[in-house]
Amino acid sequence: MTIGTILGLVLLPPLAYALGSIPFGLLVARVLGGPNLRRSGSGNIGATNVRRSLGNGAALLTLAGDVLKGALPLWLAQGLLGSSPGTLGQCHLAAVGLGAFLGHLYPVYLGGRGGGKGVATAGGAMAVLAPAALATAILVFIMVACWSNRASLASLAAAAYLPLGVWLASHSGIFTAAAVLMAVLIAWRHRDNLHRLGQGSEPRIWPPSR
Repeated sequence: MTIGTILGLVLLPPLAYALGSIPFGLLVARVLGGPNLRRSGSGNIGATNVRRSLGNGAALLTLAGDVLKGALPLWLAQGLLGSSPGTLGQCHLAAVGLGAFLGHLYPVYLGGRGGGKGVATAGGAMAVLAPAALATAILVFIMVACWSNRASLASLAAAAYLPLGVWLASHSGIFTAAAVLMAVLIAWRHRDNLHRLGQGSEPRIWPPSR
């Protein structure tokens, strides 16, 4: 392993955090002349609130950015480590993925506050770590979203499934532990949504037909 490779591996976790901290929702809203997302709708900077405030196109741009910032640093790390990393390599990949995820939740550019809920960025990380698990989690999301008409409930269901899916897909205790931490933090970030779900006041994905 060359000095350049070692240096790249050392720098990737903090760089992943810096990349994960980019608030794509806020940037998209600013470029499109939309409202301040932190003062609009749910106050969240993720794709769901962008959709409510600016429509589907802006939401897709935000979603793509949030997914990419979870996937890109892991693609780079995987390229440096090779296709079959050992235990230390898996620990490094997990650290890079968690760095991007935590950057989204606690963005350095916003003073560590006002980040998103982590679903899309976790999905981007899992697209590299355990793509089969992500595919199944997306199916869980779609089924629960169609049944409940609530994006938050679908996100929570997909996050709850993710650790099991990662274990079945990779049999990696390290990747599974990372998925467990992501799922717990996603649930924590959805605590207000859980309260609204209990009250029956959580916004719908699609408005009721008249």
